[in-house]
Amino acid sequence: MHELAFPLLVGLIIVALAFDFLNGLHDAANSIATVVGTRLLSPAAAVAFAAFFNFGAYFLALQWPQLHKVADTIGKGIIDKDLVTPAVVFGALVGAMFWNVVTWLKGIPSSSSHALVGGLVGAGVAHAGMTGIQWTGLNKTLIAIVLSPTLGLLLTMAIMLATSWLGVKATARGAERTFRGLHLVSAGAYSLGHGLNDAQKTMGIISVLLYSTGHLHGEFHVPHWVALSCYIAIGLGTLTGGWRIIETMGSRITKLNQHQGFSASLGGSAMLFTASYYGIPVSTTHTITGCVIGAGAARRASAVRWGVARSVMIAWLITIPASAAVGALFYFLTKLF
Repeated sequence: MHELAFPLLVGLIIVALAFDFLNGLHDAANSIATVVGTRLLSPAAAVAFAAFFNFGAYFLALQWPQLHKVADTIGKGIIDKDLVTPAVVFGALVGAMFWNVVTWLKGIPSSSSHALVGGLVGAGVAHAGMTGIQWTGLNKTLIAIVLSPTLGLLLTMAIMLATSWLGVKATARGAERTFRGLHLVSAGAYSLGHGLNDAQKTMGIISVLLYSTGHLHGEFHVPHWVALSCYIAIGLGTLTGGWRIIETMGSRITKLNQHQGFSASLGGSAMLFTASYYGIPVSTTHTITGCVIGAGAARRASAVRWGVARSVMIAWLITIPASAAVGALFYFLTKLF
């Protein structure tokens, strides 16, 4: 157990909730890119819509607690929970927040999730060396970097194919009206999945902080007040919006119609709920990007602006190393001062 003055503990929890808020702001585009890109909702209405469902994930997790396995993975499955210190938590959070701010200012849809994982790995290795890494949890997170957008792309293409076949006799006007309604439902489901998977990452960080300082008694778990605070923070962050990234996700990668928007949101929500059930902290950014590309490519390959997609993928590759370096740097600064 590591001693930490109570005001400093409260301060670190506030920093963690600030990251959760920034996560919601940074990843708002993930939840609403398709509904904004297809003009199904205005940007202001879409942000409020996404924030509502982000927070609504709290009630979903109350009903099905098994959906909260991601918090366990982040809290004890990346770095050994018995080796985590308050300085490691601080380094991880600052590393992740630094990368989020840089990519937000540049309008790059990078992953808040992998920024946090990178910060945690960087600060954890700086503290305890490579022995502190829990390779099972880290490996499944790294594998998901490749699998989540790839499977999202393939699933979205399959949904496009199946729904096109089912609606082959529908009129253009009737199909458009049907897909507008279905798109709204699938976008709500995606926002639920986004809030469910992403809020848990901060829950895991706060819980391991409480565990390391002796304020979490018994088995490692997420206290109820921590879960509620994290869902509120991410919902408020989403309500603030991430307008720069919305442009990239909603229109620059490919131009979407209602059918494609529905397919991308449905494919993305299926991926996020599956990942949450298995405790995999996937990137909502990677997932929806793969789905948007799949929706565009299902129409024709030339409909996707592959240059923009390539730039986004390059940002993915450097997210974990960059945030890990910053996390390690701030860990050392914390120990120095």
